[in-house]
Amino acid sequence: MLHNQKESNKALKLGIGTNKVGGHNLFEGLQDEDGFDIVREALDSKVQMIDTAYMYGLGRSEEIIGEVLKKYPRSSFKIATKAAQDPDNDLKINNTPTFLKKAVDDALARLQTDYIDIFYIHFPDENTPKDEAVAALNDLKKSGKIRAVGVSNFSLEQIKEANKNGQVDYVEDAYSLVHREAENKLWPYLQENHIGFVPYFPLASGLLTGKYSLADADKFDQFTKEQFETIISALKLVEKIAENHNASISQTILAWYIANPSISAVIPGARNASQVTNNVATLNIDLTETEYQQIDTAFENF
Repeated sequence: MLHNQKESNKALKLGIGTNKVGGHNLFEGLQDEDGFDIVREALDSKVQMIDTAYMYGLGRSEEIIGEVLKKYPRSSFKIATKAAQDPDNDLKINNTPTFLKKAVDDALARLQTDYIDIFYIHFPDENTPKDEAVAALNDLKKSGKIRAVGVSNFSLEQIKEANKNGQVDYVEDAYSLVHREAENKLWPYLQENHIGFVPYFPLASGLLTGKYSLADADKFDQFTKEQFETIISALKLVEKIAENHNASISQTILAWYIANPSISAVIPGARNASQVTNNVATLNIDLTETEYQQIDTAFENF
């Protein structure tokens, strides 16, 4: 899946999530101009993967990205997008072949490109057989409109159904060092079937940036008091490792994902261009095997 040269490997695994590019329906106070700046900075910094979705601004994120992409060589980056929310039916989840084929055409128009590198079914619906949904996307793969087929937020059983004919290329799902369920639930099947894995929320909505302390436990009520104490303690260890590389905690966490062979790409989000710059600096970090294992062990109970 990746090339042989180590630096090339690292660069190929760093992308950007763009729910804050045009995602006015998801976040307050977003400015389109910041979105343009984010995408430009990402491409100028040689970020390899731009991950978006129809639901990010109901197409606005794709439109902003499309305007910027026109000024860059198309072969120098990959675009991943997603759809499932039906704009003609109150955004209800729809996986029917007819909907998905139209969703791809609409995304191509907004992105102003003639192919999409990865197209994901964003969420599973209740009724469409998943192998039929994926077969529709595989037809578009054969025709060249998309290069790879993905599913997102699917359970293992839904992934198996979708991959009945071996047509799923990527799975995107929530994963971070404090949400590691996918390692046991999904990864064995994905690896056995040569399906790539792309995690979203890699910094756990800011928890893994190091900006929180024990006093902030009530902001993360999904964790017990003991779990939150473990996380803060683990981040102190990460901070010491980060100092070895003149890096931040979040950069060091991202470097761990990049070094993880089970992760195809990491797509941290950004609210402004400077955050993109900070994320790209992750590529300067070469974790030692000992450092990698220390971080892995510090979060092993999640």
